[in-house]
Amino acid sequence: MPQASSRSKHHLLPDLLAPGLDLVFCGTAPSPASFKARAYYANPGNAFWPTLYAVGLTSERLAPQRFPELLGFGIGLTDLNKTEVGSDHELTPAAMDAGSLHAKLRRFRPAAIAFTSKNAASLGLGAKNLVYGRQPDLLEGAVVFVLASPSGRARSFWTIAPWQEAASFVAERRRGRERAA
Repeated sequence: MPQASSRSKHHLLPDLLAPGLDLVFCGTAPSPASFKARAYYANPGNAFWPTLYAVGLTSERLAPQRFPELLGFGIGLTDLNKTEVGSDHELTPAAMDAGSLHAKLRRFRPAAIAFTSKNAASLGLGAKNLVYGRQPDLLEGAVVFVLASPSGRARSFWTIAPWQEAASFVAERRRGRERAA
């Protein structure tokens, strides 16, 4: 599995974060296809990009290479593991940096964080036995959603409902801004 130098601050995929976003998606680590493309959720079998469009988070279906455009929709991207590439079972547990995620949430203050798998949520929240959807507790002031993994490998666990719930949260924030304008 490709790794960045342990002494390097270089991330395999840069965070896409800005202050005050509506929603930040957090996965575990880039897949080999994403690392090669230098784009989030770039594996052709991954449902991330089609789902963003299907639930109304984007106004068109974006290609993975267009990920920087998500900021214009009030959406950010990050991963728990910024130094390794691979499927969850291939990643080093010590490289899962929940502390860094918490610091990013405190710094950028998004309205919500959506983990793109139960495993990412478990690692980021330090909790087990999570259910899909909105969680009862906040994380560093952000509403928390646990989403079904969009990975093709997790297709048997797929459900769009928690993605729709997160999209409804974002839609309400967008409507609130429009009313205030």
